[in-house]
This record gives sequence, structure tokens and C-alpha cells, in this order.
Amino acid sequence: MAKRVFFSFHYQDVIDFRANVVRNHWMTKPNRKESGFFDASIWEDAKKTSDLAIKRLINKGLENTSVTCVLIGSQTFNRRWVSYEIMKSMYKGNRMLGVHINGIKDKHKKTKENGTNPFYYLGYKFSEDGKTINLYDFIQGQWQEYEDLAPYSLQNTAPIADRGRIIRLSTVIPTYDWVDNNGYENFSSWVGED
Repeated sequence: MAKRVFFSFHYQDVIDFRANVVRNHWMTKPNRKESGFFDASIWEDAKKTSDLAIKRLINKGLENTSVTCVLIGSQTFNRRWVSYEIMKSMYKGNRMLGVHINGIKDKHKKTKENGTNPFYYLGYKFSEDGKTINLYDFIQGQWQEYEDLAPYSLQNTAPIADRGRIIRLSTVIPTYDWVDNNGYENFSSWVGED
């Protein structure tokens, strides 16, 4: 069954067409089952004026999704709302993955070196009692509490070995390269089967 996927990306990668290649690759496949996903992105509506309006838009876009795919371009790691989409996806329990897209030719037929992995700059820490989780941002070489979402309670107590230390998201979330890892053929397996 095709997954409902929320795509997170920097808008510049839409302008350069790289994000579009991934989001629209299903159109050249015989059916949604082969593509493995339905797109639940919100970029068309993302030009809201207030932080609260943007958060509400993102939260609504994440509804009824089970997977969040971060399309990693040159500046994706540096975007506040991409970080929020990642952290909110984690809070929601979505499966997450990253896909490097700079190897895709842009509208000028040029490629770039891979961008920095945004998962490297985000982390989480289970409380000492294992009942809550705190989110963190890695800013200027230091971990700081993530400001856009509050700590939250866990349904199940975290394992003792994982408590009290910050776990960098890049150590637990897989990333792929659209070109090198043949995303056109493999994306459905990356988003996972039921």
C-alpha cells in the first residue's frame, strides 16, 4: 500500500526543480503502488505571515502521514521550518528519512556537491526517569533546547541505556542519495512497506 509522505525541503530546491523531480517521479510510473507514496507537502501554501500560522499549516500537512522525507539541498540544514517539520514528525511518530538531491540536474542542467545533513544539527534526550523526551538544536557548536516544541511525555519508558544523553538524529535516521542510490527505482522501499 502506498504511504502518505510529507516532504520537507527548502523552497529554493523547488525553484531549481530538484525537489520536483523527487516529488513528481510517481507520474511516470504505472500506478501509486509502484511509486510507494502520496505527496502531502504544503509548500504551495507556505507563505503565511506569522510563526503560528506556519506551525498550523505544517501540523495540518503532517496529519494522516506516516513518513516524512527531508529533501536535502545546499541550505536545507539551515532552515527553521525544515527543523520544525523534522521535530514535529518525530513528535508525531512518523518514520523519517533524508534524500540528498544536489546530484539531480537543476533547471540549468547543473549539479552541486551534497548539502549538509540537517539531522546532524538536531537531537533528543530522554529524561533520567525515561518518561519524557527533550528536543535539541546544535547551534554554534553547542546543544541548546529546541524552542519551537516543548518536551513531551512518552507512551513507553525509554531504555535505561538511552537516558540522559543527547542522541543526534543523523545517527538514527537513514539518508540516501537520489542519483547514487537510484531513488527513482528505490524510493518506495525507502519509505517502507506496511
